[in-house]
Amino acid sequence: MSLIPWLRWNEAPPRLSSQSPAEMVLETLMMELAGQMREAERQQRERRNSNRKIRTGVDYSWLASVPRPTYNLSPGERLQLEDVCAKIHPSYCGPAILRFRQLVAEHEPEVQEVARLFRSVLQEVLERMKEEEEAHRLTRQWSLRPRGSLATFKTRARISPFASDIRTISEDVERDTPPPPRAWSMPEFRAPHED
Repeated sequence: MSLIPWLRWNEAPPRLSSQSPAEMVLETLMMELAGQMREAERQQRERRNSNRKIRTGVDYSWLASVPRPTYNLSPGERLQLEDVCAKIHPSYCGPAILRFRQLVAEHEPEVQEVARLFRSVLQEVLERMKEEEEAHRLTRQWSLRPRGSLATFKTRARISPFASDIRTISEDVERDTPPPPRAWSMPEFRAPHED
């Protein structure tokens, strides 16, 4: 058994990253974009090679070295994407990456289309963030709104269930029909007629 793990007590503890969460989100999202672009380029190269192999019947893939990436983002496009990435909240970074990977798997885009797909995912995430922020703001506004008590409601409206000015069909029917004859044991009561 080695004593080296026991002697590490005097080493400095591992430091946390000095980057801010926004910088970490930016770096993570841009690394994901670069990785998906490399993967799309590799798949595109494999499709080309398989088509060439089928067409010519000869496989020279063992002879060819791995080519360098041929497609790069323009500096302006990269800056625009970085600007949008910087607006993403850290809690939305993971769902954004998952959605991006899902769309790349569904569409199998060309290398040039990956950045456009990435931008659309970022726009979706920003819209979702705004919707949830608006819902949170409305919830907070509703919870901070002063509430009236039941006593103030009672003084504003008095409910009298038997006093009604609204004529009903049943009243008209009851008024026009003669009362049924009563049994001999019950006295006869008649309402006074209003003429």
